[in-house]
Amino acid sequence: MTEQLPIDRKPFSRLIKTLLDKVLSLFALIVLSPLFLIAAVGIKLSSKGPVFYKAKRMGKDMTTLTIYKFRTMRVGADKEGAITGAHDSRIFAWGEILRKTKVDELPQLINILNGTMSIIGPRPEDIHIVNEYYTDEEKITLSVLPGLACPGSIFNYTHGDQYLEDEGTDEAYANNFLHIKLALDLYYLRHWSLWYDVQIVFRTIAAILITSFTKKQPDYPMEYKAVFKDK
Repeated sequence: MTEQLPIDRKPFSRLIKTLLDKVLSLFALIVLSPLFLIAAVGIKLSSKGPVFYKAKRMGKDMTTLTIYKFRTMRVGADKEGAITGAHDSRIFAWGEILRKTKVDELPQLINILNGTMSIIGPRPEDIHIVNEYYTDEEKITLSVLPGLACPGSIFNYTHGDQYLEDEGTDEAYANNFLHIKLALDLYYLRHWSLWYDVQIVFRTIAAILITSFTKKQPDYPMEYKAVFKDK
């Protein structure tokens, strides 16, 4: 992980990114608190167990990170594998709604506030997946703080199911999808700017609205077209 990325060459922009992460995550936690309450009540009414799920992920510089999510699967489901398929039976009905709207990821605003994540950055991956399947080049994505959203996460949200179908195994995920997703995140890191981050925020919101409330299939993201233009 010796490659110098644009974020390393722009310390002032990196400082602004850090400050925005703190301010915006605190603001979002306050504004979205009613939504948190609705999500929590729905979980309690739908499935026995805790409201929140704590997941061990690989963080910046290969350090272990605990991220927070609203629980969307039955208790103990994570022991059956880290990856979920398109129609995973472990997910309860209310959890499916939370996942579809990405509300389940919002508790990670706490991670952003405490400085272990950023609003925009490569999604934190399961530790086993990193150790088993990441190439040396792909580990460049671990040289920055993981994020709540990124080009790879947008692509996963809009097109991931067609690659995995009903296969929710780690091996299927690694063979069919992981390296595509990471290629998009590498493109993002090599072209990073604050304006790029702003674009990803709005692209993520647009993807969630289109996918959740219409039958329209979002187009392939511009990173995919840039990286795989000859395919």
